[in-house]
Amino acid sequence: MYKIRETIIAIVFTSMHFSALAQHKTIDQRVDSVMRLMTLDEKIGQLNQYSGREATGPVTARNSGILDDIKNGKVGSMLNVQGVNNVRQIQAVAMQSRLKIPLLFGMDVIHGYKTIFPEPLAESASWDLAAIRQSSHIAAVEAAAAGLNWTFAPMVDIARDPRWGRIMEGAGEDTYLGSEIAKARVLGFQGEKLGGLDALMACAKHFAAYGAVSSGRDYNDVEMSEHQLWETFLPPFKASVDAGVATFMSSFNTLNGVPTAASNYLQRDILKGKWNYKGFVVSDWGSIDQMIKWGYVKDKKDGAMKALISGCDMDMMSDSYINNLKQLVAEKQVSIKLINDAVKRILYKKFELGLFDDPYRFCNEERQRKAWSNPAHKEAALRTAEKSIVLLKNSSNILPLQKHGQTIALLGPLVKSKRDLQGNWIGAAEFGRITSMYDGLIQKGGNDVHFTYSAGCTIKSNDTTSMGEAVQMAKRADMVVMALGEAGDMSGESRSRADIGLPGRQMELFNAVKATGKPVVVVLMAGRPMIFKEIADKADAILYAWFLGDEGGPAIANVLFGDYNPSGKLPVTFPRSVGQIPLTYDGYKTGHPFTTSSTQYQTGYIDVPNAPRYAFGYGLSYTNFKYADLKLDKTSMARTGIITASFTLSNTGKYAGEEVVQLYINDPVASVVQPIKKLKDFQNIPLKPGESKTITFKINNEKLSFYNQQLQWVSEPGDFTLMIGSASDDIRLQSNFKLQ
Repeated sequence: MYKIRETIIAIVFTSMHFSALAQHKTIDQRVDSVMRLMTLDEKIGQLNQYSGREATGPVTARNSGILDDIKNGKVGSMLNVQGVNNVRQIQAVAMQSRLKIPLLFGMDVIHGYKTIFPEPLAESASWDLAAIRQSSHIAAVEAAAAGLNWTFAPMVDIARDPRWGRIMEGAGEDTYLGSEIAKARVLGFQGEKLGGLDALMACAKHFAAYGAVSSGRDYNDVEMSEHQLWETFLPPFKASVDAGVATFMSSFNTLNGVPTAASNYLQRDILKGKWNYKGFVVSDWGSIDQMIKWGYVKDKKDGAMKALISGCDMDMMSDSYINNLKQLVAEKQVSIKLINDAVKRILYKKFELGLFDDPYRFCNEERQRKAWSNPAHKEAALRTAEKSIVLLKNSSNILPLQKHGQTIALLGPLVKSKRDLQGNWIGAAEFGRITSMYDGLIQKGGNDVHFTYSAGCTIKSNDTTSMGEAVQMAKRADMVVMALGEAGDMSGESRSRADIGLPGRQMELFNAVKATGKPVVVVLMAGRPMIFKEIADKADAILYAWFLGDEGGPAIANVLFGDYNPSGKLPVTFPRSVGQIPLTYDGYKTGHPFTTSSTQYQTGYIDVPNAPRYAFGYGLSYTNFKYADLKLDKTSMARTGIITASFTLSNTGKYAGEEVVQLYINDPVASVVQPIKKLKDFQNIPLKPGESKTITFKINNEKLSFYNQQLQWVSEPGDFTLMIGSASDDIRLQSNFKLQ
């Protein structure tokens, strides 16, 4: 009896011990425990992603098949399933599978989910990393409350061709600024650690070099040197890895002849090799079977083999993996080790998100209701929209507008528009939440200003029925405010444009209104830099308002009337002519440098000015800032040292304002030809009228490094020039120092 009791006690104790151990298992151990239970079919299922547009709603043959696949453990993730009820419904089907492995739910949450913020390129014009991180966090809060746990953002492609429609999704042309914004957006979406109910898995896309597609045409080829790839296009992706980004997405383009979904160099050698990345890679929509059209593979089976071997872990919407990997394993063309590695990466994220503990933890209707009606989100959208507006011109300080009983004619096809303000990729937006520019100005002007309105023309047609009415209104008004630009759906994916001027008859409308002799303020809205020579030359003031989201109307009104002093700076160069594209501030030095005295035997054009219309980093204010007294604490540094540069910034105007102070470095002599200048730091400095502050920058070896001919990240001893200014073409202070 004693021995029996002793044995029972031992069993109970051992059982309790194993239970305690299970509670403290690492995620790796928990993943391994699931992997040991999975069949090959179930493993391949984890690598398969379907779109929820076909899975919810009335039962059809298509969604019935998807639901059957989910029930049989043949799906690892769904995209485009929106709302708590729909997510719960689909997740419940997954809980009927043999192993009850939860699904991931993803969506393109690009610049807001329910509350729409400025498009990413617009937001990047704020140069405000805290605001950018906050907007991504709010998008995550609203999307996670709707049951989602994964966003296909941020897009961190460096983009230097405004003809490319997807330039609106990124941070512009500069590698340093793009890397800093990439980190801010990743941390905004994910928080410091995955698993929060107010966070989403982020996805760094499109890996890689999608922003360099030839001729700015979407889905096109990319041919570039490895040096340019490493120096310019890869750093924002590495910054995303350093920030802990959960996932990567391959791109639609080829890179030097190889579709990126099958690029061993990008996905195995660089991402999972050199960078030791532990997350997983998802293809872009159908890009694995699109390799057939590229002529790179003969069929889906061939595509599945090449993509998986090259490191693409999840197949988005091509059915290539689910229908072919099992046979490829049987034929020994794909190693089971590669499938196991991909599955482990995906399961790890599901454990990190807490989905194995509670598959429905992101499904809470009360949390959804509160998140979608939070007034703080609307206020944040307004503040971010204000910061994103760039003042391009302000002749005779015509802005801000004065409220003293004047009549202002509001003219142009975008004055009363609401939907266009949101731009592209608008999540679960509600149009009823949008305030137009017209309504914003009416509310701001009150009874002190009399407004008249006419559209004057349309954007997508040659209709000029109301142009005569608009001109007559201009004649009767004291001044004119025009809202011109693109339609909201004219930039984004599959929205490349050969002519990036104002579409329709808008320029004709502007010229007719300007001919009345009345002062004309132009508000330009677009998802990309546009070319607008006559407006740039003739308008009295120009605001570049991009597509600012739900609060675009009030933000524009606040800037026009001076309740907010514009502080935005361009994150991308604005060309004068399409023939200049691509045009960037950091062009490489040349043996025939351009000078303004002559064009003979110099790099440049003979038919247009070689300078851009508006340079990278450019943006005016209603006040003036003085830069003075630059000092370096030393003029020589070792590689392990730091130089501190300090100067005095003063607000010499009559308005409170914020200046984005920019630090550039020039390396005069190097083993690889260097750009004329490179952005290496910036700060947002608010100042009251008459206020001065001492601003400091730290220069270390990292800021002086580049990729050499062997693609090694190095610095080289020699002289350097430090430049501080208000824009890339407006350097106010500079000094030289030496790296020992």
